[in-house]
Amino acid sequence: MKKQMKPYKCEICGYIYDPVRGEPKNGIPPGTAFEDLPDTYVCPVCGKANITKKEFVPMEAPSGRYRCVACGYMYDPKRGEPKNGIKPGTAFEDLPDTYVCPICGVYAKVGKSEFVATE
Repeated sequence: MKKQMKPYKCEICGYIYDPVRGEPKNGIPPGTAFEDLPDTYVCPVCGKANITKKEFVPMEAPSGRYRCVACGYMYDPKRGEPKNGIKPGTAFEDLPDTYVCPICGVYAKVGKSEFVATE
């Protein structure tokens, strides 16, 4: 089982840093825990106002649900995807790296990196 990494939320604007996704456009690869971000990290949404890492709080009770940014499909670990061989109770982090969205992944390879944590 992989190490559980919590998403963190900016208290100012509500942006959620998701370690599963990272921020590749900002040079932060997927799988980077929030604690491993440099102290100079700033919120990519409101960081221009000097909103730094200290303004982020861990999501204490994350739902474990993840939304596909391409089509809006919601992966819910409580239900899993039995039709696709994913048992109920399977955390998003434990899905294989080859996982693709069951809705829009049929047409294009929309994988785990295109999902964001939800509350």
